Amino acid sequence: MTIEPVATFRRFNRFYTNLIGVLRAGLLDSPYSLAEARVLYELAAAPARVLDVAELRQGLDMDAGYLSRILGRFEGDGLVVRERSDADARKQRIRLTDAGRSAQAELDKRSDAQAAKLLGQVTELDLRRLTGAMNAIETILGGGTASAPTVVLRPPGPGDLGWVVQRHGALYAAEYQWNEEFETMVARIVADYAESHDPRWDRGWIAEVDGEPVGSIFCVRADEGVAKLRLLLVEPKARGLGVGGRLVDECVRFARSAGYREMVLFTHDILDAARRIYQRAGFVLDSEESKPAYGKNLVHQHWRKIF
Repeated sequence: MTIEPVATFRRFNRFYTNLIGVLRAGLLDSPYSLAEARVLYELAAAPARVLDVAELRQGLDMDAGYLSRILGRFEGDGLVVRERSDADARKQRIRLTDAGRSAQAELDKRSDAQAAKLLGQVTELDLRRLTGAMNAIETILGGGTASAPTVVLRPPGPGDLGWVVQRHGALYAAEYQWNEEFETMVARIVADYAESHDPRWDRGWIAEVDGEPVGSIFCVRADEGVAKLRLLLVEPKARGLGVGGRLVDECVRFARSAGYREMVLFTHDILDAARRIYQRAGFVLDSEESKPAYGKNLVHQHWRKIF
């Protein structure tokens, strides 16, 4: 492993521990350290409200002597009761008293308030990115299996139209070696949409995963009763998640509900994945022709779907 990931990991740890104040003498302005607060939490969260001391130590990966001192203090303060197990007298069990549950509840309340204050300063978009990153950290370092990412479709927001142009230009150049003519065309489509779209007939969607944009699509008015599907894009990292299908289905659903009689689209024969999505959505090939474009010799295709 190179030094950069290690340095980044350590820097983040320093930043986060300072941000939430775990280095202070009392966590959340309480009489308890971080370790003590965690012990209270685990006892309160136990299904039967009681735990074997050995089980508690193992779950927290805590030194036996250190845990014993914490429990001794809690016992002296009336927060916990220690007792022998009925099933095995060699085992010691621990449970919170009413005072212990009250102390833990107050810690929970303060922790929730601290988190709400921090997250209240974050935009909705960044909040989705933040929680997605936290879930990724937990899954990767915890050795668990990642759950299926949540795909969200939303209207374009500030900065999204520029992202659509940039990603089309960069992605098609990388995957198909198309030149700047393609990005210029996309920029014109996006500019027309931004300047003159009518929400009754025109609509755009951005697909995102964990707060990051991963796809786009637009429905625009082509003619009386005819809608046009434009600018379908799915980032490589999001392929296989059904993003393209969801975008096309949403676009078709809007066109139908807006009262269009049919929907058309323009694509190229080399875009196999996109064509399969269009076919599954009920589009049929209307016509095709070969001619140069974007620095390549391409087969241009026109597809149509009748509602």
